[in-house]
Amino acid sequence: MSNEAVGFDAFKLNKQLLDAVASAGYTQPTPIQQKAIPLALAGHDVLGIAQTGTGKTAAYILPLLMKVKYAQGAHPRALILAPTRELVMQIEEVAKQLAQNTDLRIVSLYGGLGPKTQIENIAAGVDIIISTPGRFMDLYRKGNILTKEIKTMVLDEADKIMDMGFMPQIRAILEVIPVKRQNLLFSATFSSRVENLAAEFLEFPEKVEVTPSATTAETIAQVKYHVPNIKTKINLLAHLLENEEINRAIIFTRSRKNAESVYSFLERKHFGEIRVIHANKGQNTRINSMEDFKGGEVRLLVATDVASRGLDVTMVSHVINFDVPLIYEDYVHRIGRTGRAENEGKAITFINPAELYHFECIEDLIRMKVELLPIPGVVEVPQTPYEEKQEYARELDRLKQRDNPEYKGAFHEKKAPPKKNIGKGEKVKAKKHVKKPNRNQLKTKNQKNKGK
Repeated sequence: MSNEAVGFDAFKLNKQLLDAVASAGYTQPTPIQQKAIPLALAGHDVLGIAQTGTGKTAAYILPLLMKVKYAQGAHPRALILAPTRELVMQIEEVAKQLAQNTDLRIVSLYGGLGPKTQIENIAAGVDIIISTPGRFMDLYRKGNILTKEIKTMVLDEADKIMDMGFMPQIRAILEVIPVKRQNLLFSATFSSRVENLAAEFLEFPEKVEVTPSATTAETIAQVKYHVPNIKTKINLLAHLLENEEINRAIIFTRSRKNAESVYSFLERKHFGEIRVIHANKGQNTRINSMEDFKGGEVRLLVATDVASRGLDVTMVSHVINFDVPLIYEDYVHRIGRTGRAENEGKAITFINPAELYHFECIEDLIRMKVELLPIPGVVEVPQTPYEEKQEYARELDRLKQRDNPEYKGAFHEKKAPPKKNIGKGEKVKAKKHVKKPNRNQLKTKNQKNKGK
């Protein structure tokens, strides 16, 4: 398509969809929508590479709704797979919003809840299923899903699907749905693993890449702080929340333990309404927390990477990476929670000595150097405890040994004893230690000499 601004009417969508697009407040299609929608409408297999927050969900939902058109029969004719329940819920929300003027039946399937209601929804008749791979296969094996009518399959966040180990389920699903179908695969990054999946999953695909793989949105200002220890991270976080214009922020941690610790600290400091979500939280708690955050009732959401995708909130002012993610692509997805829908956002990352290695790899991935800011003078920087220093040293050793198997490890090296200084002209004579014989040995020796 040309680079001139086009409207959604250029895609020849039906009136029901165009009215829904207008009702949703969409005026101009995003670059990924401009490129992917015509190809999908023409029936091509599509491989779409676009960072989160670029409108890729609508890029496959609109042509899918155009293809399915209206309710028909009792069994699903399209299947959308996504790695997390949060993302499934987000896709369902977009799909129902764009299908509001149709009679299409859209059912979402995910774990964390009993399957009874989901089974009833399928039995009542369904046109489009949006599901996590595991829950889909569970219900299929129980005989609750008939797949012979499926003509379109979408894999969203394909890179995350692979990271989370869902490939056995994906391959099992491919075996039970019709071979003759249209396939759409979308991913924020295009690693060699995603490329291999595309070769296995897609047939002569049209590749659409609106930005280089793993590029962050231009509307996000990124900064980093080198922070010596965990206590300084906490102190810096408190300072930023008091002084930065942070209206609505997501604070990402690497572990559930860190998420709870940060949440407890912030709650004691009274920084406004706060929620925490991670894998140990119940499904209803997580849904309610996200709804409150999206509704503007909550200022701060502390989360692990379970929420780095599938959380669509347009007015997140800041993303704070309290910990650097160990899966480097997750950095792109985390900070993609801000700067959405062409709004400006800010991403702040705290980096301890052991995380510096990982963040340099992230900078290589996103092909840019993130601006380094000094820790403000008013922030207390306590001494790093010995145990924490040792932990960082071990982690750095592990990373260096991973990259270079011959590396012995500075942390484990034994230092040679210091050499004594010897002045000029001095000679050092090595004293030979001679073990003195005991009395019995002397007696025996004397008796031998007498007998000679």
